[in-house]
Amino acid sequence: MTPASALVRVQLAFFQRYPIEAQVGLAAIEDASELLVLLLEGDHSIVAGRLAGGFRRMGQPEIAGEISSTMTQAGHRIRENDPFQADQAMTAIQPRQPPIIARLTGLWGTMRGPVLARFPPAPVSEVSVDEYMRSLDDIYEQDAYHSLSIEGYQVTPELIQRVGEGQRNPERNQADGASRDALAARGYWLAFQDVKIAVAQILNAPASAASVIAGAHRSWYRALFQPAVGAGLLGAAELAGYRTHPVYIQNSRHVPPRTESMRHPMTTLFDLVAPEEEASVRAVLGHWLLGYIHPFRDGNGRVASFLMNAMLASGGLPWTVIQTNDRDSYMRSLERASVGRDIRPFADFIAERVRRSTMKGEETVG
Repeated sequence: MTPASALVRVQLAFFQRYPIEAQVGLAAIEDASELLVLLLEGDHSIVAGRLAGGFRRMGQPEIAGEISSTMTQAGHRIRENDPFQADQAMTAIQPRQPPIIARLTGLWGTMRGPVLARFPPAPVSEVSVDEYMRSLDDIYEQDAYHSLSIEGYQVTPELIQRVGEGQRNPERNQADGASRDALAARGYWLAFQDVKIAVAQILNAPASAASVIAGAHRSWYRALFQPAVGAGLLGAAELAGYRTHPVYIQNSRHVPPRTESMRHPMTTLFDLVAPEEEASVRAVLGHWLLGYIHPFRDGNGRVASFLMNAMLASGGLPWTVIQTNDRDSYMRSLERASVGRDIRPFADFIAERVRRSTMKGEETVG
């Protein structure tokens, strides 16, 4: 169904229950004639008034006026009515944007406020780059264990430590060379080294955070899976980057964007991160939206976690580990955001883990 035919069919309640989707649909209309042919053929004077009111609320008076004047000249009595709720915040969706760009822009705009309301303020004091980087070395084994375990890998602290110390020996220990779990642990260690480089760059120049992550995130993905490709468990094409086929998330009702539009959402994600002033918003929405887009065949959760922590670092907030015993709460809150458009549970979840990390850091310093 085209955006025009969908807009003519939906009821008033749609605009009030799904305001982002309604704005995306209105923004997809390039010319009033797309709607007018359907409105005139169906004698939809009430619908015409609703759509004209919606366009005017979105700051498109030209299309609103065209609908009203044409319907009037055709003999219909039309009365413009704003279909959105009076207190509905209208986001920065631009006319004639591709739908996926409009949707992500709208989601960011409506979810930013709830994240800010739930997050602790960023530290006032200046962050020591050397101390922060040492803290990453200290937390690596814990982070790798929980991140890989959440993804379903069977790893142990001993394996994480052995790989981190460079003691992986495929010749003497066959499991190190062929085990999916050992290869994933090796990939995580390689990716973490790249992430540390990005975090150091961000700490030295916080304003560069978006550009640093935009340039580095695909390198993180390649590092995660390079050992498995080298061992022959995955084909070399898996390192190409963004997925080129549909992907579905197990036990989730959310279906990620179509493969054909993949270049748009990732560019939009970093365009949204770049001007954002609050590190908490960059971290929470950056993590969630990367998972929402699901740009890679695999490893999206790990890359999203890296992105989140790099954004936390940009505001002087501590590296935060999502632990295995939190997995169910973590996944439910992501689902609420992706399917129910409710970011509050995920923002609460991340904010609480950041608070715990901050308290641990203060105890260590003390």
